Amino acid sequence: MNKIEIKPGIYWVGGIDWHIQDFHGYKTHRGTTYNAYLIIDEKVVLVDTVKHYLYGEMLARIKEIIDPSKIDYVVSNHVEMDHSGSLPKILEEAPNATLITSVQGEKGLRRHYKRDWNFHVAQSGEELSIGKRTLVFVHVPMVHWPDSMVTYIPEENLLLPNDAFGQHIASAERFDDEIEWGVLKEATATYYANIVMPYGTQVGKALEALGGLDIDMIAPSHGIIWRSRIPDILAEYVKWANHETEARALIVYDTMWGSTERIAYALAEGLSEADVPVTVRSLKNTHISDVMTDLITSKLILIGSPTINNGMLPSMGGFLTYLKGLRPKDRLGFAFGSFGWGGQAAGEIEKFMKDMGWEVPIEYVNLKFVPDTEELGNVKSIGKELGKILG
Repeated sequence: MNKIEIKPGIYWVGGIDWHIQDFHGYKTHRGTTYNAYLIIDEKVVLVDTVKHYLYGEMLARIKEIIDPSKIDYVVSNHVEMDHSGSLPKILEEAPNATLITSVQGEKGLRRHYKRDWNFHVAQSGEELSIGKRTLVFVHVPMVHWPDSMVTYIPEENLLLPNDAFGQHIASAERFDDEIEWGVLKEATATYYANIVMPYGTQVGKALEALGGLDIDMIAPSHGIIWRSRIPDILAEYVKWANHETEARALIVYDTMWGSTERIAYALAEGLSEADVPVTVRSLKNTHISDVMTDLITSKLILIGSPTINNGMLPSMGGFLTYLKGLRPKDRLGFAFGSFGWGGQAAGEIEKFMKDMGWEVPIEYVNLKFVPDTEELGNVKSIGKELGKILG
């Protein structure tokens, strides 16, 4: 694929990673892109780079437009190596370029690369004239690293927000109106749930800071460029940042001999009879990062595990560790499980929920060995009661 002009004189020159399936812990079933943007003005500016092994793609696209030695500024909005990984090589091609980054960005880049580049540390709100255009740098710390910064071009109503508003999609299409909204919304939700969700407060502040800007295009550093559905994605980000959910339930479980699974489905049956939409996910079949896509919209979270060696299954322990790091708030929780003699798992899960600050309206259920028809009927009744509470 050649470079793509996203605005007159502004080009996408990134790289497409068709094959990546794991992005530091979560599944990227659709691959991803690493987006970089070249601005041609009186000064030539490259905003962000790509992961190191896609440097050749980025360089080839730049060379279609201009000799890379003519680059005057390279903007690093974020230190993480999927965006900064090609800095060493591109700065060899453009030895006179100034590297612009945030205060924390300079510290991080020096620590990562041990290079004494020609840094310029941009203060939040600082403006840089590059000719007929102006670059405005706004710090957005912890969206999702301390160094995070966005670059705004007021003359173009263009926001270059690095990881914010991104998705992991490898595609020949570059714009949001070229991909079906349902696919794009789900991919963006998965990205937010697995990377950005712990920083909802900071996202809210960033949205407020950006709220006064005129924006008709958002060009993130992963995935699709937003130009037609900006109001839609901004509305979703506001909901996610505020931990707003829907009146729906998510059941997450693992099972040894099927008893915990029977409890899970009895709960699902009760919830369904209470007219609550319910999603059931087995950790044997669903990756924890995909579970988070369901969790981001679900108010009621039901989690179950049998007891093994005086605790929960390792798969459930891993899921709860992952969940704790992402810190979803304002949920209703319910724990369940089965056991042979110890029976600790369900109580441990309930304690986890309370430690997360979730409301737990009904005490956990924990059934010995194989549940019988009467016990499953009681579990179903609990599901209906939880549905009433949710409703």
